[in-house]
Amino acid sequence: MNKLYFKFNSKLQAFVLAVLSIYIVACANGEGENTFESPDGKTKMKISLVEGELLYSLFFEEEEILEASRLGMVWENFDFSQGLALVSVSETKAVKDSYDLIHGKQKSHDYNANENIIELKNSEGKWFQIAFRLSDNGLAFKYVFPDLGQEQVALVEEKTTFNFKASAKAWIQPMADPKSGWEKTNPSYEESYQKGVSVGTPSPIAAGWIYPALFQTEDTWLLLSETGIQPNHAASRLAAESPYGEYRITYPSDQERIFDGNVLPTASGTWESPWRILAIGGLKDIVESTLGTDLAIPQRIDLDFGFVIPGAASWSWALGKDESIYYDIQEKHIDYAADMNWEYCLVDVNWDTNIGYDKIGELAAYAESKSVGLLLWYNSAGDWNTTPYTPKSQLLTREMRMSEFQKIKDLGVKGVKIDFFGGDGQSVMQYYHDILEDAAKVGLIVNFHGATLPRGWHRTYPNLVTVEAVKGFEMITFEQDFADEAPRHMAILPFTRNVYDPMDFTPMSLHEIPGIERRSSKGFELALSVLFYSGVQHYAESPEGMALQDSQVKEFLKLLPSSWDEVKFVDGFPGDFAVMARRSGDDWYLAGINAQDGTKKVTLNLQKLGITPKNATLISDADDQSWKVENLANEKQVEIEMKANGGFVLYFKN
Repeated sequence: MNKLYFKFNSKLQAFVLAVLSIYIVACANGEGENTFESPDGKTKMKISLVEGELLYSLFFEEEEILEASRLGMVWENFDFSQGLALVSVSETKAVKDSYDLIHGKQKSHDYNANENIIELKNSEGKWFQIAFRLSDNGLAFKYVFPDLGQEQVALVEEKTTFNFKASAKAWIQPMADPKSGWEKTNPSYEESYQKGVSVGTPSPIAAGWIYPALFQTEDTWLLLSETGIQPNHAASRLAAESPYGEYRITYPSDQERIFDGNVLPTASGTWESPWRILAIGGLKDIVESTLGTDLAIPQRIDLDFGFVIPGAASWSWALGKDESIYYDIQEKHIDYAADMNWEYCLVDVNWDTNIGYDKIGELAAYAESKSVGLLLWYNSAGDWNTTPYTPKSQLLTREMRMSEFQKIKDLGVKGVKIDFFGGDGQSVMQYYHDILEDAAKVGLIVNFHGATLPRGWHRTYPNLVTVEAVKGFEMITFEQDFADEAPRHMAILPFTRNVYDPMDFTPMSLHEIPGIERRSSKGFELALSVLFYSGVQHYAESPEGMALQDSQVKEFLKLLPSSWDEVKFVDGFPGDFAVMARRSGDDWYLAGINAQDGTKKVTLNLQKLGITPKNATLISDADDQSWKVENLANEKQVEIEMKANGGFVLYFKN
């Protein structure tokens, strides 16, 4: 018996069974049913109309992964979710796209998919389309409304659901309630993951669940997200309740607006939704998926983005907090960045009062003399949070932004970190786009903190080098409870948050964290420099802590590439361990972390990975909590034992 009607009907059981009988008969007669498939035929979907409602199912290698799930949207003036009739189904069209990224999990991309467009009309004769694209390990779909009328109307509800089998498990992060947390700064995508919970488990927070959300059905995995958020969109999420494993798309609450703007999308005439994207297959297919940028909006503005230089950055605030934002300390961190061959130094909160614009100009000139670029922190806020940090309210209008951005650009500053956004409403999405466009025109790179998931924006705006949107290192410094949980949390991120988008986790504490007992080893922390991807990687370790490390560890970090050509999943399981390989030119870097209580042995088949086993150096954990550095012979297979909460890096310089 199909469980769809048990999830959406509150009628008496007899009525439910009667409706179900109608559904079974309709399916037996093939009424309104169409099947689409990927180029290799492994991924398939079926769509059908049942009693005027549009349903779809998703299959991988003949196994049903999503049972009958709903499609449709409701606007103020028209209901496009019921009373539907199928008008037409297009012929299958091959879609091909090739593109390069200035920074990303890999440089060059080729996207190949089969596209089918279905056209439907509602009971009032208003028609709309849904475009489906099936790639070998993915499904993407979006809604297209060609005529919403001449007046502005708001989206009321989206009916899209994702109906998992009752046996499926989820690795999924709750959404914080708006205006909650420190100084009302939530939501910021900074909660702890629920790990391997049964589908249907309610979110512990009423606001719901965020993307990307990872699901397992037997041996098949599915990563659910969205991409292509434009200024006239709101960012969506999954509802808190998912009865019987049916997850429903929902939208921001009324508090998630700024400038008294809109929360929900409003439109007239033509409107298209973002792409809903579902990567599907084994864990290798999930980790190596590029759907998040494949379906993202291509570069939006015609500019030369040559000023965007991926790199690493020193950052005093990670361990030194507010008391570190003074001229002499920042000068020392510039020296530190220069010594480590890092491209940037980030000056965080209250620099305008603690240092001042004139002295920032001096710092920028000093940094330039050391071949280091200076980055400055800003508070995004108007009245949407109560944070005291400054500079605040400098970026609220285009005139203000352009003036401020040009001012610091003239001082020699290379980029900005902007913090504390106001949620996921449409007016906030507009603000993100406006900031990125204005910063690009001036020639500044951008890092968003206290922010939404970027959803492929680093393809649209290459000057967006990284975004926090993660419960990152700073949370470890605030509370021992999260420090205790952190290794397992970090072992989930390569399978979820960091799959598509740059992530400013600010990793790598090699020495000590004031007032906190770190649970992860030195080897674990070093591995994060390879395992986590960010267009600019802000390292947490201090100059003093780095000075205590083995010379070969420092040399490794000095030579570590800032951008990657290729990524390969090697081994792992979400929350337990993760091993990945990244290539830059001819050089390979492998990294692994083990978040389990016991040791974990991994076998690295270098020949299978396509790695020439020469000039190999392995850095791992010694028994005395120090470093173990080994130069390996030309071995085609390497066995490594990771200690509990330990890790390693293995790199090949050709």
